Amino acid sequence: MCGRYALFRWSQAFAALPGFPSDQRAQWNISPGASVLIQRQLDGQVQLARARWGLTPPWLTDLSRTPAHARAETLAEQPMFREAFRLRRCLLPANGFYEWRGTARKRPYWVTPGEGASLFYAGIWEAYPVQEQVWLSCAVVTQAAMNQRRPLILDEAGQAAWLDPQTPLVRLQELLASPQASLRERALAHLVNDPQLDGPQCLTPA
Repeated sequence: MCGRYALFRWSQAFAALPGFPSDQRAQWNISPGASVLIQRQLDGQVQLARARWGLTPPWLTDLSRTPAHARAETLAEQPMFREAFRLRRCLLPANGFYEWRGTARKRPYWVTPGEGASLFYAGIWEAYPVQEQVWLSCAVVTQAAMNQRRPLILDEAGQAAWLDPQTPLVRLQELLASPQASLRERALAHLVNDPQLDGPQCLTPA
């Protein structure tokens, strides 16, 4: 499961999008509950915003249950996710994510299309009003990958279709069933196991 990821490098074009935070910093070890960047299409314009990683619909009363992930296979049917899937889709930019594998002491791996590459996860978002403030939240859409789950990574055409509110359901279902993206991985030292560590040393090779 993609429980951690990183966003430490982005293009000038990405930084020029409306909503890009002036104080945006590199994030090397993003965990559920963190503030993350999401990309949405509002009023025909692609915009960026910050959101909490953990979906929080406005009707939710138990705020300890805010899922960070949503399964692609059941996204359209699950009460927690189906309305956001229909109306509030987003992308989460990243450079790669971490996986832990093994039996005794699990080994962390860095998974990415290529060093320095950018990728975009399919996601959904919600707005949660608190008094006069509205907070955004999101979840990453995941799909089965062998005996694990990985984020649904979309190519450029898929990103545009995912964000477009006019995209028909049949096309969205095709995106949810997209083949796994071609990714590279390398074993890491155990430094990244510490969720408080947030620096390039997270990618220290094993």
